[in-house]
Amino acid sequence: MYEKTFPNKRFKHTLEFLNKHISTTETVLDLGVENPFSKIMKEAGYSVKNSTGEDLDLDQSIFSTEKQDVVTAFEIFEHLLNPYTILSKIQSDKLFISIPLRLWFSPAYRSKTDMWDRHYHEFEDWQLDWLLEKTGWKIIDRKKWTNPVNKVGIRPLLRRLTNRYYIVYAERVK
Repeated sequence: MYEKTFPNKRFKHTLEFLNKHISTTETVLDLGVENPFSKIMKEAGYSVKNSTGEDLDLDQSIFSTEKQDVVTAFEIFEHLLNPYTILSKIQSDKLFISIPLRLWFSPAYRSKTDMWDRHYHEFEDWQLDWLLEKTGWKIIDRKKWTNPVNKVGIRPLLRRLTNRYYIVYAERVK
């Protein structure tokens, strides 16, 4: 997945945001198979367990078998058909979600060769906020950032000016 480009800026911002809100003594369930960022979290001292690649739209059993302090979903929810059900089933009290924001000048992403590498949802920030509210989460903190590319043109210019990523820390409403 990261053969040619490694999202250093996104990983840096994500780790800083995580470090700001939780300690390394808290256990983490990272949705998605082990990936470069879950390895970065482990190197930073977090105890991380990943889901095993199950289709979370169809199978949410991991939430009843794994009770971790924190659930992370970095760049996952845009791939899911039904994030409402998943957010409702999470048993943990703390949640971190990051998503790529919908860009008006760029269409939804769809790989023609990898069925898992497609975006069903292209969120705007308010849509994720509303989804969290409707499923019993209170947003504690949020952050956005751009994703500039070293190319010339209108879209590269817009990528320097337009926020591309959105991260949220939320806690379960009791």
